[in-house]
Amino acid sequence: MYLPTDPEILLSVINTKLRDYYGSLNDLCDTEDIDEEELTGRLAASGYIYDREQNRFRSVR
Repeated sequence: MYLPTDPEILLSVINTKLRDYYGSLNDLCDTEDIDEEELTGRLAASGYIYDREQNRFRSVR
């Protein structure tokens, strides 16, 4: 899967996929062949962390 370079667009794409298609970040990464550490690192660098209970990335700010 192509991952957008813009962090806000990346956040939107990933959260939409998590909401509409996947029950967890692990499911999304396995199915879409995404490196989970790379994805979480890129979003963390922009101030977002994965919230397992809500199954979405949220701002830490």
